[in-house]
Amino acid sequence: MKRREFISLLGGAAAAWPRAARAQQGSGVRTIGILASQPLPPIQRFARKLRDYGYIEGQNLRLVSRFAEGRDDRYPAMAAELAALPVDLIVTWGTPAALAAKQATRTIPVVMGSIGDPVSVGIVSSLARPDGNITGFAAQNVDLEGKRLELLKDFLPHLSRVGILANSGNPLFDVSLQRLRPAAEQLRVAVDVFDIQGSGGIEAALLGLDRSHPDGVLVAPDLVLLSQRRQIAAALANSKLPAVYPFREYIDAGGLIIHGANLGVLFERAAGYVDRILKGAKPADLPVQLATEFELIINLKTASIIGVTIPPTLIARADEVIE
Repeated sequence: MKRREFISLLGGAAAAWPRAARAQQGSGVRTIGILASQPLPPIQRFARKLRDYGYIEGQNLRLVSRFAEGRDDRYPAMAAELAALPVDLIVTWGTPAALAAKQATRTIPVVMGSIGDPVSVGIVSSLARPDGNITGFAAQNVDLEGKRLELLKDFLPHLSRVGILANSGNPLFDVSLQRLRPAAEQLRVAVDVFDIQGSGGIEAALLGLDRSHPDGVLVAPDLVLLSQRRQIAAALANSKLPAVYPFREYIDAGGLIIHGANLGVLFERAAGYVDRILKGAKPADLPVQLATEFELIINLKTASIIGVTIPPTLIARADEVIE
């Protein structure tokens, strides 16, 4: 599906929503708000999965999207817009979006399609009993940071210094870094952070990586970074810096290795939670579930460009290999 068509499918004309939502409340049409950075494939899979539960766009379902396009500062206003329509339920992707939804409403149910660690950032009190109006699915990105570092070490035995391309504006980053440092110490790898929030933004951070030239790079699981995936992957390839990325979407941008939760599966599972809540279940009674399916993708074309050799043992572990 083309990007413009999908935005039209999910968005529609903003000015028409309040009147349309009021008219539909008595007609059996359920309105679901989507709060995310971009209309990427996991969101599309969520929309398609809803059909399996009997929710048909244009018949008994209306999807209202708000995409921040890599601007986390937009989330509070967008969440407030969705709450004011009102929508029957809000689906979020990422920590900043979920925090904005939590601040915007205590009554409208919120389902997190994917989030790193909702407990550590204070969105829910516990995974088993989330309380309040929020539940959903966690991608375990905080715990996976150590795994990504191990992957770098597996094919770069000489790895002694790693650069982290990060967005300190994301509340999850501090938690991730705290979890990563013990793994780095155990592997005897020094960690340098290159933060896009500093003076000069992402361009300065990428330039800093090029000049510092660590042995390898970890790209933090952050949707602001994901929105700039082509610039990031191209810059790291030009700098001959091998990197491990957290999201599948980096592969199409030329990323070398991707390791993370299968977010498409998470969003399909989120559609099931949406169905249960719309049929009367309370978010507080639905535990936050952890990702159970993960993917390792290796791009041999990028490996050739960078000039690194991926060991056959690592290729054998991959779920997908790009020749």
